[in-house]
Amino acid sequence: IDEQHKFGVAQRALLQERAARPHVLVMTATPIPRTLAMTVYGDLDISVMDEMPPGRGTVVTGIRVAPAEAEVDAFVRAQLVAGRQAYLVYPLVDESEKQDARAATTGFADWRRRLDGCAVALVTGRTPPDEKDRVMDDFRAGRVQALVSTTVIEVGVDVPDATVMLVHDAERFGLAQLHQLRGRIGRGAHKSYCILLLGKDDVESAARLRILEETRDGFAIAEEDLRLRGPGDVLGTAQSGLPALGRPALELLGDTRLLAGARRLAEQVLASDPMLEHPVHHPLRAVLEAAGGFAHVG
Repeated sequence: IDEQHKFGVAQRALLQERAARPHVLVMTATPIPRTLAMTVYGDLDISVMDEMPPGRGTVVTGIRVAPAEAEVDAFVRAQLVAGRQAYLVYPLVDESEKQDARAATTGFADWRRRLDGCAVALVTGRTPPDEKDRVMDDFRAGRVQALVSTTVIEVGVDVPDATVMLVHDAERFGLAQLHQLRGRIGRGAHKSYCILLLGKDDVESAARLRILEETRDGFAIAEEDLRLRGPGDVLGTAQSGLPALGRPALELLGDTRLLAGARRLAEQVLASDPMLEHPVHHPLRAVLEAAGGFAHVG
């Protein structure tokens, strides 16, 4: 299951029910909170690939609050003149009265004016497939210099000359999603720049996004996402949010040594008493039965 954050718990369960006991390999740059919690609790084994492919350039990430339009334009234009390409990402397709956020369709018209003389194109989830394929082919070939888009370009796009990503209203995106978007740049040898634009001086949002400035480690970002959003329900379908035990359980997830010890004890218990039939284990069995998770034991 690649890019598993694109699937719901029930969807992944349906895939796994196609065989009696299939092997399951989950691949993701940033595990969602529930998945990270499952690795901590021992329901998933982990393999970490922490080396970048050879020939990749560095990626600099910065948070900017309501920057001057002229400065942003000058920076993007300088990169395009140097032969580089840019992603200009928006949270919405169209303007909405219900949401105070900018949209790709109006942003496209705006950027065509701001980057007069440069080739600018638009692609969103509503773009017809044939047109989307044509635009993406033009972008890969360098015939399009700046691509205005929504998160439709989050995965599966590999353009080595794309070195700039501007994310408008970045506070509206999750950490894992922003890390995925950032993965579209830095795929060539040139230095790349991911700029997270905040529409207003939002101290809380800036603090939340700061980890993206500090690291490109997907697990570190996922751990921060887990701390902020909660692990969800390992025995249910919620993929984020506080567990039934609330904030104290969330704080426990930060103590990996304690959890590793708890996992070893749990493995010892199940090795000696797989069905929890010994009287001393009856309280454990009762908890699992109440949570509907006893079927997973043994």
